[in-house]
Amino acid sequence: MSTGSTLDRGASPPMVRVRGLRKSFGDHVVLQDIDLDVASGEVVVIAGPSGSGKSTLCRCINRLEVADSGEITVAGRAVPLEGRELARLRAEVGMVFQQFNLFAHKTVLQNVCLGPVKVLGRKGDQAKQRAMELLDRVGVADHAGKYPAQLSGGQQQRVAIARALAMDPKVMLFDEPTSALDPEMINEVLEVMKGLAADGMTMVVVTHEMGFARSAADRVVFMDGGRVVEEAPPEQFFAAPRSTRAQEFLSKVLTHG
Repeated sequence: MSTGSTLDRGASPPMVRVRGLRKSFGDHVVLQDIDLDVASGEVVVIAGPSGSGKSTLCRCINRLEVADSGEITVAGRAVPLEGRELARLRAEVGMVFQQFNLFAHKTVLQNVCLGPVKVLGRKGDQAKQRAMELLDRVGVADHAGKYPAQLSGGQQQRVAIARALAMDPKVMLFDEPTSALDPEMINEVLEVMKGLAADGMTMVVVTHEMGFARSAADRVVFMDGGRVVEEAPPEQFFAAPRSTRAQEFLSKVLTHG
């Protein structure tokens, strides 16, 4: 069970609310009684060792994985199981994965325009204008006419971020967005994410990039063994983690990361 997961942020309901979330794959319990609130405009980094349940939690929030039990609400509404309501929710919850998942046979511009036209019903010209604004924002507008294979990994991931933003999401989920990138490309993606955080985007970020957690997170949630072990503002978490498990984790990642 998480310790102190509800922050006192006034009367407004959290943008994301998770209560009693449990998930198993066969006999393997991946998430155990997870409680988590993410306030509107808050940036929460979920950290922890591999296999601790971080990515599964992220995927449960927009129902890419269906939890065994528990409750998830986004913007005050329960996450639906299926159908049009689920499609509508996924439009409001942008997700950026480890792999870029761009359509190889479509240009960068077409990749970013597809969702707004097909899902939101936007006119082509309107979608293109917005897509170009977003591609400019993430620094790849010059590549709008290229195909994904013509871009570097860092450029492709920035296109993936623009594609998610094109749906005007209320919250953005990032599942290890830099883990598939060469080291020199990581910073260009993290800088885009820092810009989103500075602009007030609600973000849940699963990452091993502790520098990003230090500089951009409002709160670090540390998971291990499918549980939330502790959570704290980054300055407190990095200077004086309360749990032995977090102390061990940080001693490894800060020494070798």
